[in-house]
Amino acid sequence: MSDLFLGIDTSNYRTSVALVDEKGEILFNHRELLDVPQGERGLRQSVAFFNHVQRLPEVIEKAMAYRDRIRAVAVSERPRPREGSYMPCFTAGSACAREAASALGVPLYLTSHQEGHIEAVRYYSDLREEEDVIFFHFSGGTTEAVFRNEIVGGTLDIALGQVLDRVGVKLGLAFPSGEIMDAAALRTSKASSDLKPIKVKDCYMNLSGIETQSIRKAESLMDAGESYDALIKELFDKLGRSILDMTMQLIEKYGNRPVIFAGGVSSSEYIRRYLSDVLPDDVRYVFGEPDLSGDNAVGVALIGMRSYLTR
Repeated sequence: MSDLFLGIDTSNYRTSVALVDEKGEILFNHRELLDVPQGERGLRQSVAFFNHVQRLPEVIEKAMAYRDRIRAVAVSERPRPREGSYMPCFTAGSACAREAASALGVPLYLTSHQEGHIEAVRYYSDLREEEDVIFFHFSGGTTEAVFRNEIVGGTLDIALGQVLDRVGVKLGLAFPSGEIMDAAALRTSKASSDLKPIKVKDCYMNLSGIETQSIRKAESLMDAGESYDALIKELFDKLGRSILDMTMQLIEKYGNRPVIFAGGVSSSEYIRRYLSDVLPDDVRYVFGEPDLSGDNAVGVALIGMRSYLTR
């Protein structure tokens, strides 16, 4: 039987544990959203940490059914591979990973949430062995472009996922709201025309402006009892256009490099269709599988597998 590698990721949205073998086959992939009260736009770190601590033992116990085959443990210990990057919720996963590695007598490999997101997409794509790739990480808390391990673009204020979640909560939708809003944009034939374009300059943009515009319009629609689907469609169009503009500015700056779109926002079917329609034919790009674009531990497990096999 093949050797297995355990990955653990504890973001501010989801508890995730995965097992992969040396060929990248996924044998176990548990992803569980943390509970967010109706009307709230997220969780305090202390609450997220507590939820992870409560849930991890049961999930780890299920993964330990394969304990005799586990050769290494990997965990996301911080949000990004940057000095000073820290969020308390990741310490829950780190503690469990250290205990699991010690109990199993196997190596422990440390990585970041962002690197896990990227690896979950890259490994299963045609760009697995490409080097100079532009990586986009679009999620509830991050909107960044990374090239040669440097942040080269993104937002200067809030993230793409935050815009969607904050507008969604204002509309009375459950948190996180991206999936529900994606469905609304897909079923709507015509967008509204109430939002100003998002300006992208030198590969960076600000999103607080379109958030404010969208929330004001959402409030007026809710007060009038009118449908908000056309607003959501326009918001997705404006966000998609900003991603296109950032992509083309980066390609102009660094050359026509392959592009990988990772992170939960990248799982949006509307955004995928939009970008597929407008990106030039000579741009090589990949989206991850929707199930692997959101928060998950598969990429973390793959990093552990690579680290172990190349040690």
